[in-house]
Amino acid sequence: MTKEHDKVGNNRSQSQEDPHPDHIGWDLWRARDRWKQRFVSGMQDRGHGWFTEARANILGQLPRKGLKQSDLAARTGLTKQAVQQFVDGLVDEGILERQHDPSDARARIVRLTAAGRSAMQDADVVKEAVERAFARRYTAEEFTRFRDLLKRIAEDPDE
Repeated sequence: MTKEHDKVGNNRSQSQEDPHPDHIGWDLWRARDRWKQRFVSGMQDRGHGWFTEARANILGQLPRKGLKQSDLAARTGLTKQAVQQFVDGLVDEGILERQHDPSDARARIVRLTAAGRSAMQDADVVKEAVERAFARRYTAEEFTRFRDLLKRIAEDPDE
């Protein structure tokens, strides 16, 4: 096991068995994964068997009013071909639809269908339930402070 002293005074260790360093990035990644697992499971429990983590990444970047498919690719960081495949599957499931973009004859706007909007309403309920489950482990003050710190990190991590 190796030990290091970081600039905020924490002793950080990394064992041979665990190749991941002990730092905030890894902690945030693991916390995100736990949240997403609970979220996807909650959606599937509510009858949305088509809902997967990968599809959640697409739907999470899609504004309720819709978005050009090319812009969706840019937001997700996926290739246009990958987004095409995800959107095709969600169209086949009846969750998304494509409409012509009135400002660009070649472009398509991707929008939620009625079933997609209903699923997103369920998603809001599931997100609140997941948050409540996490919050129960802390005092109200601790959880509020935690959320405030996360927001500050997310808003501008470089300052």
